[in-house]
Amino acid sequence: MNNRLVRFTKGLLDLMFYLGILVTLAVPAVFKWVGNYLEDFKTYYLPQTVLYMLSGVASLLIILELRRMFATVLKDDAFVMENVESLKRMARCSFAIAAFSILRLLYAPTPATVVVVLVFFIAGLFSLVLSQVFEKAIRYKEENDLTI
Repeated sequence: MNNRLVRFTKGLLDLMFYLGILVTLAVPAVFKWVGNYLEDFKTYYLPQTVLYMLSGVASLLIILELRRMFATVLKDDAFVMENVESLKRMARCSFAIAAFSILRLLYAPTPATVVVVLVFFIAGLFSLVLSQVFEKAIRYKEENDLTI
């Protein structure tokens, strides 16, 4: 495995996780400030703040699962049931973000929000399919390990 690529990927996941925490925690203050310039943020401050923070938490959970999965890749043992469960949790978080974004359309309908809904819905489907692929690969691996 390319050592530089591994270090870069791990660093990027770590950076995204910790910056994501800061950004999610900053949402109330940032939205209060933006409310001075955009009426929708002032009028719908509370629901938008809650929905964006919930989306931020779900995004952080996805990154956390990616970090867990990456750790198994580093151990050269990626085909384990823990990764199947991580992919399923990532799918649930992706569907949740899509749902939160649909609710956001009620307060600030934008084409970008529609794109977010589609991207996270597809990401959820992708994660579910990938979890099934991993589960099948694990079964094959276990059967192969039992073969003499």
